[in-house]
Amino acid sequence: MAQKIKIDPVTRIEGHLGVTVEIENGKVKDAWSEGNMFRGLEVLLKGRDPRDASYVTDRVCGVCSGSHNWASALALDDAFGADVPDAGRLVRNLILGAMWLHDHPLHFYHLSALDYIDVMAVAKYKGNDPGLKAVRSKIVKLVQAGDTAPLTPRYAPDEWNVSDPELVTTAVAHYLQCLEIQAKAKRMAALLGGKIPHNASIVVGGTTMYPTMQTLDAYRGILAEVAAFVKNVYVKDVVTFGTGPLLKLATSNVGVSGLNYLSYGGFQNSSSKDDMLLPAGAILGNLGSIEKVDPEAITEHVAYSWYDGDAALQPAQGETAVNRDKDKAYSFIKAPRYQDKAMEVGPLARMLVAQNETLMGLVEKGVKPGAVARHAARALETLTIVDGVTKWLDELTGMVGKGDVKIHDDSKWNVPDSSTGKGLTEAPRGALGHWINIKGGKIENYQLVVPGTWNMSPRDKNNVRGPMEQALIGAPVPDAKNPNNVVRIIRSFDPCISCAVHIIEPKTNEILKFQIG
Repeated sequence: MAQKIKIDPVTRIEGHLGVTVEIENGKVKDAWSEGNMFRGLEVLLKGRDPRDASYVTDRVCGVCSGSHNWASALALDDAFGADVPDAGRLVRNLILGAMWLHDHPLHFYHLSALDYIDVMAVAKYKGNDPGLKAVRSKIVKLVQAGDTAPLTPRYAPDEWNVSDPELVTTAVAHYLQCLEIQAKAKRMAALLGGKIPHNASIVVGGTTMYPTMQTLDAYRGILAEVAAFVKNVYVKDVVTFGTGPLLKLATSNVGVSGLNYLSYGGFQNSSSKDDMLLPAGAILGNLGSIEKVDPEAITEHVAYSWYDGDAALQPAQGETAVNRDKDKAYSFIKAPRYQDKAMEVGPLARMLVAQNETLMGLVEKGVKPGAVARHAARALETLTIVDGVTKWLDELTGMVGKGDVKIHDDSKWNVPDSSTGKGLTEAPRGALGHWINIKGGKIENYQLVVPGTWNMSPRDKNNVRGPMEQALIGAPVPDAKNPNNVVRIIRSFDPCISCAVHIIEPKTNEILKFQIG
């Protein structure tokens, strides 16, 4: 007999997400992804000065905030007809590149690793490494004090949890080390962004932060530390787990979505807008066939979303009219489709579109594009970003050395009376698009289609499930009270919905619940 379980909220993600799965014979038979917070920035922007858009949309989230600032600036560049100078392009790349170097390791160590390790195995470590012995002592003392957050609460370890004491203690040591690396990567971004999160530097036409040799030297010094961690710790840990204890899971079908992938392309490498570090492309069922992206083929469905209407609209004509009483609706997330197909976006999609040699080699050896492969793709992509950032830093340093630096297209600062624009780029979590319509010098309509909208979308008007819903089908759940594989699949997408607000009673830390209306 089928049994439904609901996980709400899903923890260790960015934002508030609920997921319901129906389990039959120990496997997921059906799934529903529920985004139950309303974003509303599109409504807020109507009637405002278009130049405000990059600053306002930057507040969507504090984790990948620079990505929205960037996508919005690209939409404004398009609408204003601005031509960003090379130095401005490089400064933008270096700000966002640093944010990606912060974001990807964070996801592996702090949001997902606890899905795969039995952290309490640390207490059994018998080795003599002073650093690992210190980690063991720290964790044991926390357990004895009853203060184990954020390592707990957790689901009980199952067959896929690694329990080797040395391997687990090393992973926890790297978990702690990555906290320091995150801070350093954010400091890199702040050097050129002014501050992080919500940088103040990226604007229509370019940037406002004029790079000096002193600033670039400081950036380079931190980059060396972050790059060393990525190459010598992060990637090695992913390889160790993925080719060792998790190899059987990696070669299973756990977490495979519909085999449709989309990348808009990101990080313009040169003055040519087609020259991207992360290439654009669409995969429609055949992993070896990459098609050119047609933005006109993007639509958003709202059949099962809490918005008025039933038509599939292109984002440029998109509407944001909330209808919380809509029959059959179960999410504030719309359902974007490409050629009417649900598309997975994110590191796995980008590395498949790029036909990354290492990833494609793993696929040829039997690794499936599922939960474990998403972590591998994210690590491989981080190496690509390290190489890109190093190259862009060298180029910009050369320009500053020659005194040949222009960071902004000053001729296109004034708002056009009427225009449209779109900014398509990549955020750490996937394809990110902003669309703007300007009329009378003000924003008439603004629409965001974000990575979580693609991956966590509900069903569309054709009853086609979103990518994450598809990926959950068939997942083994031998114990409905311990749905480890369900949360492993969910977190492998690196969900980012929006920032959630909880009200906590200060004396008891109890999360209070209120029913309004």
